[in-house]
Amino acid sequence: MIEAFGLTSNPRKELPPAADDVSFEARAGRITALLGAPGAGKTTVLRLMLELQQGRGITHFRGRPLHRIAHPAREVGVLLGDVPGHPARTVRSHLRMLCAAAGVPVRRADEVLEAVGLVSLREERLGTLSRGLDRRLGLACVLLADPHTLVLDDPADGLSTRESAWLHGMLRAHAAQGGTVLLTTADPKGAARTADRVVTLEQGRLVADQEAAEFARTRLRPRVAVRSPHAARLAVLLAKEARTSQRSVEVVREGGNRLSVYGGTCADIGEVAFRHGIVVHQLADEVGDMGPGAGVAHASGVRDRIPAGSVRVTDTHGTPLAPRPEESPSSADPSSPFATDAPAPATEPRPVLEPGSLSHGREPGTSEPSLSFGQPQLPDTEPHELPDLSPAGRADDDSLTATAPSRPGAPHPTGALTGRTLDALPPLPPPISVRPAPSPLRPLRYEIRRATGIGTGFLTGAAVLAVSAVTAVVLARIGHTPQPRLLAAWPQELPLPPAALGAGLLGALAFGDEFRHPALAADRGTVPRRLGLLAAKLLVSSTAALVLAVLTVGCDAEVLYLVYGRELAQVPADWFPLMTSWFGLVVGCAWAGVLAAGVFRSTTAGLAAVAAVPLLVVPVVHRLVNGPSVRTAAGLPVRLRETLLPRWPFGGERYLETALKVMSQPVGGALMLSLTALLFAYLLTTLRGRFR
Repeated sequence: MIEAFGLTSNPRKELPPAADDVSFEARAGRITALLGAPGAGKTTVLRLMLELQQGRGITHFRGRPLHRIAHPAREVGVLLGDVPGHPARTVRSHLRMLCAAAGVPVRRADEVLEAVGLVSLREERLGTLSRGLDRRLGLACVLLADPHTLVLDDPADGLSTRESAWLHGMLRAHAAQGGTVLLTTADPKGAARTADRVVTLEQGRLVADQEAAEFARTRLRPRVAVRSPHAARLAVLLAKEARTSQRSVEVVREGGNRLSVYGGTCADIGEVAFRHGIVVHQLADEVGDMGPGAGVAHASGVRDRIPAGSVRVTDTHGTPLAPRPEESPSSADPSSPFATDAPAPATEPRPVLEPGSLSHGREPGTSEPSLSFGQPQLPDTEPHELPDLSPAGRADDDSLTATAPSRPGAPHPTGALTGRTLDALPPLPPPISVRPAPSPLRPLRYEIRRATGIGTGFLTGAAVLAVSAVTAVVLARIGHTPQPRLLAAWPQELPLPPAALGAGLLGALAFGDEFRHPALAADRGTVPRRLGLLAAKLLVSSTAALVLAVLTVGCDAEVLYLVYGRELAQVPADWFPLMTSWFGLVVGCAWAGVLAAGVFRSTTAGLAAVAAVPLLVVPVVHRLVNGPSVRTAAGLPVRLRETLLPRWPFGGERYLETALKVMSQPVGGALMLSLTALLFAYLLTTLRGRFR
C-alpha cells in the first residue's frame, strides 16, 4: 500500500510548484491511476514519492518511507521512461547484469523474459528493439527483484492497442496477486478502463479522487461526433430542434467542420441534417472527456447536469455561443426528431451566479476545490460555517475560528485567522532529501557482466595487439631501439605505449559507460559512488590491463621471431624489474582512467587524464628529480635494505627494492602522484554527495 501525504515540490523563480499539496493512497491488490494532462505534475509527484527530487511531503510504502527500506529494489519497482541500457548489449545480458545489482539469482533473468514474452528475442540488442518491446523489457527490469509495488510513469505511451492490452493484463495479474500498482496516464478513457481508482491532477493540485466506476459516470459522457462542411448551420438547427422538443442537448464546436453533440443520437442528428439538406461526412457514437473535475461538484458530490429543456452551444473552451434570436421558436414542433410523447417537463432555471456565491476554497477534510452556485443547497451537501464578517461579528476577534483541515498541509477555507488558529495548524510536511542510489549488492559480479556483456573491451584489446605488433616490426626495422622498448612497442617519441593507452581506455569505459547509459540507477540518471563499486571496477580493470600487458609482450615477441628470427625475441636478463615496471605502468593507466572517468563523469575525460600523466605531470616530476634536493635521496633502496637488518622471508626485500626503483622513475612517480590526486578527488565527490 502507498500512502502519500502533502507532496509539494520546490517552486522555481516566480512559477508555482509543479506539485502542490498532493495526498492520496494506492491500496494493495488494486491499480491506481494518476490522471492529468501533460504538465499537470504527474511525473513530479512520482519523483517526490521516490525521493528523486527535493520538496516536502512523505510517502509510505507498506508503512515505511523509501529511505528506511534496506533494499528498495525488492520493495518498489520503478519505470520512469525508456530502458537506458547500452544499445550494443543483448536483452539477456542486460537482465543478467541487473540480477547481480539486485542480488537475485541469474536464473531470474530467464524467468522474467518468459513472463513478458521476450524469450525468443533474448539475443536481440537493446538498440534494435521497438517501442513496444522496449516497454516489455522495462517491465522485465521492474519485475526482476519481484517487488511488491510497481510505480510506472505513463507505461502505455506510444504503444499500440494490442500492446496496451497486454501491458494492462500484466499489471492486472500483478495486482491480483496482492501487489500495488501506481501508474500515470493522460488518457481518461484508458484510466477508466484499466484502473480501479483514478486520482486526477490539474496544474499540480489534486482535483478528484474517485473509484473507476464513479469516474467513468461523472467525467466520461457519451456523445455523437459530427463532421460536416456546414457545421455552424447544423449546430444552430440542432439547438433549435432541441428547444422545440424540450430536450437537454449540448452542442460543442470543436473547430473547423467538427461538432460534438451531447444528449442526442445519430438517428436524430441525421434526420435534422437530411430534412434541411445538409451534407454530413461523419456520424459516430463516442465517449467524450468532460475535463478534470467535470461532473463532480468536487467535495460536496453535486454533479454537473444540464436542466431539462436547456440547450448549450459552446466552443471547445466552454464559451457559450448564443444562437440568433430569430431562430428561437416559442412553440414545439411535433415533427421534430427530438420530440417525445411525454409531456414536456417544466424548464428548470439555470443557476445564477451571485456575488460571493462562488467559492474557490477547499472544503475541510477534502482535496478538491468546492463550487457553490447561489443559495440553494442539495440534500446531500452541508453548507460551510463561515465566520461572521459583519461589523458586529468583527467586534469580538476571539470568536473568529477556522477548522483545521484533516489533511496535512491543506489550505484553510476563506475566513479570518487569529493567532490562536495559526497555532492550531498542523506542522508542514517534512522535507524530502534526494539520497544517492544504492550500490549493487554483488558489485564484482555486476562489473564482470557489465564489462563482458558488450564487445567494446574485446575490440579495444584486438586493436591494441594489432597496433603493438605493427609498431614492434617497424621499430625493429629502423633499429636503435632497446630490447625492452621493442617488446613493449614503445617508441621514444610517444609518451605512452599502445598497451598503456588501451588499458586507460578500458578503465575510462568502466565509469564512462555507466554515466552514459545509467542502467544501474535508471530512475536517477546517475551512478552510485560507493567504495564497493569502485573496488570492483579497479579490480576488473587491473585484471584486464594485466591480461592486455601479457598478451602484448607475447604477441610482439612472436611477431618479431617470425619476421626477424630468435635474436630480437630474446628475453632480457633483468626481466623481473622490467616486467614489474611494465605491469605497474599498464595497471596505473587503467586505474587513472577509472578514477578520472568517475570524477569527471566522462570516458573522454578519463582517457585525457591518462594521456596528461606523461605530457604534463612527468615533466614536473622530472624537474624535481633533477633538482639539488634529490641528491639526498640517491641510493635510497640500498640504505633502506641496509637499515632493515632482518631478511624478509622468500626474498621480500627484492620486491620492495623493485617497487622503489619503479616509483623513483619519473613516469612511475608521476603516475603514483596522479593516482593519489584522483583517488582523493573521487573520495571528496563521494563525501560531498553524502553530505548533500
